[in-house]
Amino acid sequence: MAQLTVAGYDALEDAIRDGIRITVRRRGTDFVVIPMRLLLRGRREAIEARHPTTGQPLTLWVDEADSIEVVR
Repeated sequence: MAQLTVAGYDALEDAIRDGIRITVRRRGTDFVVIPMRLLLRGRREAIEARHPTTGQPLTLWVDEADSIEVVR
């Protein structure tokens, strides 16, 4: 499970603000998405994102992610 540090949250917030892609790895699958917002649903954090090519919306749960990285 991904444990975001303060620097990780800052990088994620910058990616949301600037429309920079992120990679979320979950169970061996990499999702490259454009994050739209970070929110709480119940007690869980979720990243609402969009597929960069199709525009399809995705919700990725932070506690299910193995890693989250900003693509520079």
